[in-house]
Amino acid sequence: MEEAENVSANSPHDGTGNPAAPASRTTGPADAGSADTAPATTDTRNTGPGRLLIAVYAVFAISATARAGYQILTKFSEAPLAYLLSAFAAAVYVVATVSLAKPGRTAFKVSVAAVLVELVGVLVVGALSVFDSVNFPHETVWSLFGRGYGFIPLLLPILGLIWLYRRRPAPRDH
Repeated sequence: MEEAENVSANSPHDGTGNPAAPASRTTGPADAGSADTAPATTDTRNTGPGRLLIAVYAVFAISATARAGYQILTKFSEAPLAYLLSAFAAAVYVVATVSLAKPGRTAFKVSVAAVLVELVGVLVVGALSVFDSVNFPHETVWSLFGRGYGFIPLLLPILGLIWLYRRRPAPRDH
């Protein structure tokens, strides 16, 4: 049955029994990566392992938002830089979660930007928390490269970038 569907999908007919116009006619496997078919196969970031990735981002978005909110409301004066960085990390996780779950080129670009910001944040805040502990008297999500969270904040953007690279949208044919 799959073979029959593939044959009809690659046939020069438009589905009504009439031959399709030459400009829209497919020529076979070489066109499998065309803009008409590619988004269905490559623009699916929220399937398979992507669902797990999105779920982990969602957990971090919720937990980082709750933690930062509590810290800012109750003890902001103790470590304002750390708590503002926690709030920033929470915002990055929220943006990454939403953009990873949405299809489309714009969502893809936002996902890449959010995950790159996360990676840079983890590396910079992680290094600063090691070498300048005076400014980081309390931990953030990204402190010590995410040690308080089992180093998941360090691994998550790396896995996210790999997933995004593998699921990048096909180039446009314009």
